Amino acid sequence: MTIPTKTGLPEILEKYETGLLADWLKEQTALAARQQFPFKEGELKLQCSEFLRLMRKGTQSNNPDISTDEWIEMRELLTAVSSSRAQQGFTPSQTAAFVFSFKKPLFERLRKEYTDAAVLATETWTATSLLDDLGLFTTEIYQKTREEVILRQNQGLLELSTPVVMLWEGILALPLIGTLDSARSELVMQSLLFRIVETGASIAIIDITGVPTVDTLVAQHLLKTVTAARLMGANCFISGIRPQIAQTIVHLGVDLSGITTKANLKDALALAMKQSGLTVVNTKKLAKDLAAA
Repeated sequence: MTIPTKTGLPEILEKYETGLLADWLKEQTALAARQQFPFKEGELKLQCSEFLRLMRKGTQSNNPDISTDEWIEMRELLTAVSSSRAQQGFTPSQTAAFVFSFKKPLFERLRKEYTDAAVLATETWTATSLLDDLGLFTTEIYQKTREEVILRQNQGLLELSTPVVMLWEGILALPLIGTLDSARSELVMQSLLFRIVETGASIAIIDITGVPTVDTLVAQHLLKTVTAARLMGANCFISGIRPQIAQTIVHLGVDLSGITTKANLKDALALAMKQSGLTVVNTKKLAKDLAAA
């Protein structure tokens, strides 16, 4: 992009500021109505007014590079606008329209101001190139913000999908549902170890009933988690070993001989309670037997 030695954009922006702002707001209001996306009129007006001020300030320096210090305030404004719209659920095009919708009002003033075709072409190209750069910057910030939002949401889902629950005093259970990849396995291990330390539990049950498939990688993750739990002083069982999973583990040659495994969570809990010296008694049956005696 090339800006002339002396562009007339600062003077145009100052001379027609009121009209530019009014027409620009109309453009965005009409776009919002057509695409049915929400916006706050007062907030939008403040953002547009600040944009005009900062664009006038930037063009006065005749510096075409919006990554330089002359444009730092503009970049901060567009970052705030893009981040806010990304979090509110705006689309990329709706976000970029904040900048690109300014072209029509500005070009109308340029045509009104310049009658010389060569000068008009130069000023129009200057404005076009500048607004394109600012619009692309806005889109890039939007995309970055959306990626951060998605990452936080995924992290939250991972945390919700790895609950460590206290089944009984000294007995924890970690029911796993879905695919167990490296990232999730690390979170599983951290969650389990944290709860072992927090509760002083001596037994932990990892239930894989909800894990659809077990391959070598998943088995290795389970082995690492069991080993880590043992190092923390807790005996670790694995429940939910279905026939298909048992066959797969044998076929893969994964050695789980040193780990206590059970077909379901019920059996694992019963073993855990037995090792803890606990016994579950059916009080109704006991009362009935005592009455009969």
